[in-house]
Amino acid sequence: MPIKIPDSLPARATLEGENIFVMTEYRAIHQDMRPLNLLLLNLMPTKIVTETQLLRKLSNSPLQVQVELLQMASHTSHNTDASHLSSFYTTFDQIKDQKFDGMIITGAPVENYDFTDVDYWPELCRIMDWTTTHVHSTLHVCWGAQAGLFYHYGIPKYSLDKKLFGVFPHTALKKQSPLFRGFDDVFYVPHSRHTENREEDIRRIPELELLAVSEEAGVFAVKSEDNRRFFITGHPEYDPDTLSREYFRDVEKGLPIDVPKHYFPGSDPAQAPVVRWRSAGQLFYTNWLNYYVYQTTPYDITQI
Repeated sequence: MPIKIPDSLPARATLEGENIFVMTEYRAIHQDMRPLNLLLLNLMPTKIVTETQLLRKLSNSPLQVQVELLQMASHTSHNTDASHLSSFYTTFDQIKDQKFDGMIITGAPVENYDFTDVDYWPELCRIMDWTTTHVHSTLHVCWGAQAGLFYHYGIPKYSLDKKLFGVFPHTALKKQSPLFRGFDDVFYVPHSRHTENREEDIRRIPELELLAVSEEAGVFAVKSEDNRRFFITGHPEYDPDTLSREYFRDVEKGLPIDVPKHYFPGSDPAQAPVVRWRSAGQLFYTNWLNYYVYQTTPYDITQI
């Protein structure tokens, strides 16, 4: 998929080095088509890494996508250079009158806090409420999924006895769902979290459909019946070394951390990890963007 992003965004050089089609603004305006307008609310502290991971997954289709990056005005980021944020990110007040075909709300390392104790929770609630009238389809990822399920449907999150950490096998319950079109019977997804949502809570909500689960990792994919909201508890977009970097970071800090499951050959951190989720991760984001955004969003974006 041609991704239309600012020419100087750091992700551009990385993606072009991987032969991913990144479109310049000049070329985009000379194409006779309406691009999909996608908003990315990036709650992760390592924003450049997350930008690159998600843009990579949104890049494999003939569609043109214009991506706008959103940050929280009520939170000060200490892990991303302020000049990067001022150059490439906008705030909610600047875009609240616009409409978007799709939106992604990322995870955040705040899952051990109560939702209301997160400093930007009121602003996030305002944004999630706004999506019901201004975004055609919204994808919530990891903590973003837990936040969305709680805000929209009152579904709680529960603390785990120990961190769920590794790459786990999953199965689709709704195999006919376009979201899992082209998937193998068993597919793998990385997880890294301290909390979970429970299947019985989701099944109690008539407006929700449970789409995919894992025996080890539990609930993975949920959507609303009207296809306007999607929730995933894992990270199909992760790089090959994401879990490895997280593991060795915590080891160096002396924090309690298990070797990520089903990741290093023989569970030996000295070995290079085996990537078994790349194709499923690509299919997941492509299917969401194609079937639930492009195929159904109004051509006149003001009609969203």
